[in-house]
Amino acid sequence: MRIAVPAETQGAEARVAATPETVRKFIGLGAEVVVEKGAGLASGITDADYEAAGAKLAANAAATLADAAIVLKVRRPAEAEMAALPAGALVIATMDPYGNEPALASLARANVAAFAMEFMPRITRAQVMDVLSSQANLAGYRAVIDGAAEYGRALPMMMTAAGTVPAARIFIMGVGVAGLQAIATARRLGAIVTATDVRPATKEQVESLGAKFLAVEDEEFKQAQTAGGYAKEMSKEYQAKQAELTANHIAKQDIVITTALIPGRPAPKLISTAMVESMRPGSVIVDLAVERGGNCELAKPGEVVTTPNGVKIVGHLNVPGRLAATSSQLYAKNLFAFVETLIDKAEKKLAVNWDDELVKATALTRDGAVIHPNFAPKPEPKPEPAPVTETESKPVAEGNVTNG
Repeated sequence: MRIAVPAETQGAEARVAATPETVRKFIGLGAEVVVEKGAGLASGITDADYEAAGAKLAANAAATLADAAIVLKVRRPAEAEMAALPAGALVIATMDPYGNEPALASLARANVAAFAMEFMPRITRAQVMDVLSSQANLAGYRAVIDGAAEYGRALPMMMTAAGTVPAARIFIMGVGVAGLQAIATARRLGAIVTATDVRPATKEQVESLGAKFLAVEDEEFKQAQTAGGYAKEMSKEYQAKQAELTANHIAKQDIVITTALIPGRPAPKLISTAMVESMRPGSVIVDLAVERGGNCELAKPGEVVTTPNGVKIVGHLNVPGRLAATSSQLYAKNLFAFVETLIDKAEKKLAVNWDDELVKATALTRDGAVIHPNFAPKPEPKPEPAPVTETESKPVAEGNVTNG
């Protein structure tokens, strides 16, 4: 049972899918682990570190992937990598499948079983496998650090002989895992924090962290959460009311951090151009949803934009990757926890239970086909039956039947 850990090739991805700690654990399960040379350098892990943990090193991706039963990656394999994937292998990564259906088709053609870690169900058993939470947690922390760096002023209130420095006001829009960590980090740094979310359950969480909650609390707000704990897309009417409530609030803020995302859909627009123009010079907006179109109308992916009125809009891509060593450590543990459920510990071999709820939730492709219900081809509609003619529908009159 060979586990391959190739280097990441897409964008400026600094994370890696395995650490020396998880390599040792995989070997303990009976696996042979092969790591591509240099795969961990951007995360502070040397080739010698992997070798000391028992991994074998391969010179390139092709040698790393050869005969692998399991391929571990941070991001979905690029089109150029598909040909080197061993047929029948399990490819486990964050797949970003929405809007990338051609890439799923390529994985199916490569005849691999692809698993999307971001589809892991949010149940007690799978908490240790939840990559969305582990990576969003770090993104929320880093968003505050990036915002503070661009703000150029102190965050906490300071009383000095030369005068008092007022505390910065930070507004968090979207209180999922990233938002909650942003609140906690901003509070630890001494800022005055407010937050908003469409899900009613978040109000208590926000207030428990010492921040003030801001939302239009009408009937739609009370029903604005799915059974899985995700935000629902709100009506245009609600969005208008919420925008009106937040517009005046944003104008008084020093740093605004947006984290609102809806799975499978473009990021909702929360901050209009007019709202940006109402902010004071030197204010900062950090848009964590920029990869999905952004919560701020003026955000640009991969750029820090300064508007004519002096507001900075931070649109860093792959924010967890800006903390590569820590995010790799957590992501690798998420992967190990999942892969462990796919291995027969007694026989020390791969044994996937395709009826397991974790497998069914995350499996995208298998046996040359896309199998996930969200992406599987829809069956062709059945042809409607031919209309019954008047002659066919006319009942036989009693007494017209002749005896033979």
